[in-house]
Amino acid sequence: MDYDREKVDEYTLALLYLVTHAREEGFGARAWKGFDWDTMNRLHEKGLITNPVGKAKSVGLTEDGFKKSEELFRKFFMED
Repeated sequence: MDYDREKVDEYTLALLYLVTHAREEGFGARAWKGFDWDTMNRLHEKGLITNPVGKAKSVGLTEDGFKKSEELFRKFFMED
């Protein structure tokens, strides 16, 4: 199936903001990682999240990843 992977990455990153917990200013945050593995790997390659491979049920968002996830969440899901 052909699809816009960049859009999927952006929406996934935005949804990671929704499931964020354990925010630490300047260091990013943790988010539950129940998303498509290929997408999560691309976000990791872009430096937005820590390596999603492992037994942990959550993944780390880098500081840049957290800020971008908040920006995209507001863009796609907040009411005007």
